[in-house]
Amino acid sequence: MAGESILIGRGDAACELLLKRANRHGLVAGATGTGKTVTLQVMAEGFSRAGVPVFCADIKGDLSGIAAPGKPNPKLEARAAEMGEADYAYEAAPVVFWDVFGEQGHPLRATVAEMGPLLLARMLELNDTQEGVLSIAFKLADDEGLLLLDFKDLRAVLNHVAERAEELRAEYGQVSKASVGTIGRRLLMLEQAGAEHFFGEPALALSDLMLRTPDGRGAVNVLAADKLVHSPRLYATFLLWLLSELFEELPEVGDPEKPVLVFFFDEAHMLFRDAPRVLVEKVETVVRLVRSKGVGVYFVTQNPLDLPAAVLGQLGNRVQHALRAFTPAEQKAVRAAAETFRPNPRLRVEDAIGQLGVGEALVSTLAADGTPTPVERARIAPPRGRIGPLTAEERADAIAGSPVAGRYDTPLDRDSAYEALQGRAAATAESDCPAPMRSGNPWGTTAAPPPPPARGGSSSRTPPARRAPAPPRGRPAAEPTAGDLLGGILGGNGGRQGAAEAMAKSVARSLGTEVGRRIGGAVLRGVLGSILKRR
Repeated sequence: MAGESILIGRGDAACELLLKRANRHGLVAGATGTGKTVTLQVMAEGFSRAGVPVFCADIKGDLSGIAAPGKPNPKLEARAAEMGEADYAYEAAPVVFWDVFGEQGHPLRATVAEMGPLLLARMLELNDTQEGVLSIAFKLADDEGLLLLDFKDLRAVLNHVAERAEELRAEYGQVSKASVGTIGRRLLMLEQAGAEHFFGEPALALSDLMLRTPDGRGAVNVLAADKLVHSPRLYATFLLWLLSELFEELPEVGDPEKPVLVFFFDEAHMLFRDAPRVLVEKVETVVRLVRSKGVGVYFVTQNPLDLPAAVLGQLGNRVQHALRAFTPAEQKAVRAAAETFRPNPRLRVEDAIGQLGVGEALVSTLAADGTPTPVERARIAPPRGRIGPLTAEERADAIAGSPVAGRYDTPLDRDSAYEALQGRAAATAESDCPAPMRSGNPWGTTAAPPPPPARGGSSSRTPPARRAPAPPRGRPAAEPTAGDLLGGILGGNGGRQGAAEAMAKSVARSLGTEVGRRIGGAVLRGVLGSILKRR
């Protein structure tokens, strides 16, 4: 069945995965160190040779070796001969490296709007109330034509919602400013974890995940996830977003002769750990329906029980590596895993799971009529690419020669919600400011302000500057003081006074005033004394 199937391994019979049933999803499970990564590599290489693009996460960096031909190894060549692979040869797969952080591959981005409030709330670990506020922010942005592209856009819209909380209550519902503050803090934490690299533009075009080489081989898209996996919610939410985007954008194709794309979800238990029920239901729905889009989803995890029963029941193609059972709970898990296979009268599955060696697995795939084949204990076929990671230089060369080189490497920051709201705020501030303030002069001109209208002879409540009162009509002017007489004597009768004369007059006036005050006081005391003596 060459060209119609992928050889996974061989037991008493060949264990092959039919391409026309590959979109019925699958599972690769087993304890750490039992060979799951090599099995994933063998399957990815087989899909690529059949012209099916693949997307897979590289948790430890081991999978990157698929981009280089394997090193000659007599053991691998002997196993290939046992499998009946007459065309076995060491060869590299056409690989495109991706990295959310842009360090070990092309940057992989999505916009905040594409992520949506449900997945973003999952990523931020929000409660129901906070998720409701986030949904209001998304709805308001959609209603007002505000583009949500990156974190600064989302923050700007959240602040906008908080400022208009009272106004928005009737149409959108209650908005708690405390919830807005909590969302802002969670965004900051996520940003510090590196998530700001993921949100923005240019956003990933799904067509770039489904490339083929001129000779018809499908691209193997390898996501460098060794750093991303340290933020498990970001990792799980990103992969779920990608799956959702495939479901929404790809057309219905039913059951094609071979899948449009195969998606390997490594460390799949992270998706369902502490996940709310609504998210689990979304995963179940997407996994169930994306099959008709021609997409096969393969979960890679340690134990089948890591997945919800509703998801596990949809996985028709299964590869089970060894499970270790040292405790009652682990023994129960082994029994549960054994019960998921179609029985084989020649094999006691429960015992075999604990006895499998490295490179061995229990394999059951879907037959042409869609029924599971009896489980086989099989030796996994050898990969054709290198087992182990690439060097940094080899990875750099692969990135430089990628068909998407230069397309995503430079971030794009176009006008969006942040810039729109900043523009609105500036326009509002300018319109609220009085015209004189806008001209730089509080009065609008360089002239002094006009005097206020007279009111009863008084221009204002502030008393006017003091000035010498005019002498009342009909009365003689006041008699000159002694200081004035002395100043006149010293100043003479000349016309214009110089500076020295003015100073002399000032001293004379001061002296005359003091002399007059003392003389007047003496006269007054004398008069009063004489009056008192007479009495």
